[in-house]
Amino acid sequence: MQSTEDNTAWRRAMRREMPARRASLGEARHAELSAHIVSVLQNQLPVPGVVAFCWPIKDEPDVRGIVEIWRQAGARAALPVVVAENTALAFREWTAETPLEPDRYGIPTPTAGAWLVPDLILLPLNGFDAAGYRLGYGGGYFDRTLAALSPRPLAVGVGFEINRLDSIRPESHDQRLDWIVTELGAFRPADA
Repeated sequence: MQSTEDNTAWRRAMRREMPARRASLGEARHAELSAHIVSVLQNQLPVPGVVAFCWPIKDEPDVRGIVEIWRQAGARAALPVVVAENTALAFREWTAETPLEPDRYGIPTPTAGAWLVPDLILLPLNGFDAAGYRLGYGGGYFDRTLAALSPRPLAVGVGFEINRLDSIRPESHDQRLDWIVTELGAFRPADA
């Protein structure tokens, strides 16, 4: 078994390596793989009432296409907002006309709009494993959010296969996802 210090160092190294893997895809391949993910989402999941998604950063999959498809089918969309450090996220309604400003992490975030509670969250996968755990960027915001929301929304991780790991070496606070969607398809975690 790995020591906590070894695990922390390994996770820190993976948090740097995963975006580098995505950056190596190139723009055309990134767009192609993102389109595959959007198609899988459209074919595998029902239209939610409120879908929360993340503005793509660090070469994450761009799933804004499915958000627009679902919005046209009647869903409302929301983006996460960091309201305070070390707390759960809140979600503000988003439309194509919503003004966005970079938050403290440089992520485009709505500055106004209704607060919504999602019934489905599309979470970017910096890294992930077959057991349904995601490696984020280390802030813990999504883990706290999934633990706090009741009822818990359907948690769907979206990522590229190049970011699949044998294990993210989950810790006690890590929340398991309900679905993982990559360019190869959708699957429910092995141990769920």
